[in-house]
Amino acid sequence: MALSFLMLAQAGGGTSPLNTLALLVGLVAIMYFVMIRPQQKQMKEHRNLLTSLKKGDEVVTAGGMLGKIHQVDERTVTVEVASGVRVRILKTSISAKGTVAEGAQAGAPTEEKKKEEK
Repeated sequence: MALSFLMLAQAGGGTSPLNTLALLVGLVAIMYFVMIRPQQKQMKEHRNLLTSLKKGDEVVTAGGMLGKIHQVDERTVTVEVASGVRVRILKTSISAKGTVAEGAQAGAPTEEKKKEEK
């Protein structure tokens, strides 16, 4: 029985190294276009977002906090999250520009909806 497995292994051998190389090059190309290129594009967009920040922009942080930019420094941003409440955060933690009004109304049910449910 073991002898027949050895015969089969010897009979099936002989793939060209060129075929193996072509397969590896193909796999690397697929990985580049599926994983690496989109991530580099996203990083470039985020870098452009951070350089375009200015006073008065409404932003969303990576932690989900919404606020309006009060002051922009080289590495940090002061964000006003409520009337008179200012938080100093790193620029890199800003994930997107957005409006505070849209974010506040998106998930929380309003008082009118609560009354209708009762």
